[in-house]
Amino acid sequence: MRVSSTAESIVRGGHPWVYSDSIRDQNREGTAGELAIIYDRNDRFLAVGLYDPDSPIRVRVLHSGKPATLDETWWRTRLQTALALRTPELIGPNTNGYRCINGEGDGWPGLVLDRYADRCVLKVYSASWLPHLPLVSKLIHEALRPAQLVFRMSRNMEADAARMGVADATVLDEHGVASAPLASSDSDRVVFEESGIRFEADVFRGQKTGFFLDQRENRRRVGQLSPGRDVLNAFSFSGGFSLYAATAGARSVLDLDLSAHALESGERNFALNHSNAAVAACQYDQVQGDAFGWLADSPPREFDVVVVDPPSLAKREVERERAIEAYGRLASSAIRRVRPGGVLVSASCSAHVSEEEFFTAVRTAARTSRRPFTEIATTGPAGDHPPRIPELRYLKAIYLSLS
Repeated sequence: MRVSSTAESIVRGGHPWVYSDSIRDQNREGTAGELAIIYDRNDRFLAVGLYDPDSPIRVRVLHSGKPATLDETWWRTRLQTALALRTPELIGPNTNGYRCINGEGDGWPGLVLDRYADRCVLKVYSASWLPHLPLVSKLIHEALRPAQLVFRMSRNMEADAARMGVADATVLDEHGVASAPLASSDSDRVVFEESGIRFEADVFRGQKTGFFLDQRENRRRVGQLSPGRDVLNAFSFSGGFSLYAATAGARSVLDLDLSAHALESGERNFALNHSNAAVAACQYDQVQGDAFGWLADSPPREFDVVVVDPPSLAKREVERERAIEAYGRLASSAIRRVRPGGVLVSASCSAHVSEEEFFTAVRTAARTSRRPFTEIATTGPAGDHPPRIPELRYLKAIYLSLS
C-alpha cells in the first residue's frame, strides 16, 4: 500500500490514522484486521497497521520507522509498556479504577482497557480488532489476572461483529472465547475506589466502559475547592464531583440531571460512602431537570462552587458552531449562580470543539457578566489518558474565581 505525500508526512510525524482518501494504491482489497504494510514513495517500509475496509480511517498504524515483526512477544511488550506507565504516583492513592490502555495514546489505536477493582473492561472502536481478540484477551489475562474481562464495542461495529460471531457486553476468557451476552442486573455493577471514595460502574451497560475515569483529576480539584461550601453539580450523572465535594467537607451538594437513572446512580454512590462522617454530614439533594433551563430560569439560588460538565454537545463537525454557542450560554447562566468569591468549573468533552474555542466561549461569558474574575487553571484529561494526538484532547476544563 502507498499513500499520498501528505499522509506519508503525517505518519512519519507519529499520527496513527491513515484515511481512505489518502491511499494512492494497494495490491488488493483487505479484510478487517489484516496487517497492512505501507511503503513510502521510494518503496521503503513506512509503517504497518490494522486494516479496516469499512472505516474512513482505513489503517490504524501500530508501528512506523524500521520494519518490525508484530508477533506475540511484540504485543506483550507493548502491553507491558502501557501498564508500566500506570504508576501509583500517576494514578494517585487508594485508587483501583483507572485506564490501563488509552488507545492511540498508548499505541493501541481504537482500543481502550479500563480496570475497576478486580474486573477489566476492554472496549474497541474498530472492527479491525475483532480477529485479534484471542491474543489480546490472552495477554490481558496473563498480565492483570482479572476476575472478569468484559468486552464492549462501539455501536457502529454491530454489523461487522455479528458477521464474525462476536457480541457486545460479553465476558472473554483467557482464550478470547466469549460467553453469551449477559442480561442487565444489579450484579453488572462493580464497586471500585477512587481516592478512597467508593463508586459503582455498570461495566456491561454503562456509558464508555462504565464510568468517566478521565475526570478523576478534575474531581480531586473540585474536592479541594469544596470544604465548608455549597456545591452545585450540573449534568451530575452518577455524582462523581458531588462525592468528592462531600468527602472533602462540603456543607451541601445539589445534583442536577435530566436522567432519573443517573440520579439513582448518584444516590447509590452516596449510600456506598455514608460511613464517611463528612459524607453523612453533607446535605445532599437532587433535582431532575434540564440543566440548560434550570440554570437559566429556576428561582434564584447561589452556590460557592458550580460544576458544569455536560455530555458532548458536538458529536459531528457540523455541530461545532452550535456547540460553542451553547457552551457560552451555559457559562453565562452558571456564572449567575456563583456567589461572590465562588468558583465556576466548566468542562467540555466535545472533540470537535477545540480547547481554545471552548475556553474562549467561557472567558467571553465571564467578561460579558461584568463580574471581576480570575482564571485559576485550565486542565485536560487524567494522566492515565495520555493525549498523544490532537483528537485525544477532547476533555478540557476551565476554573474561574468570580468576585
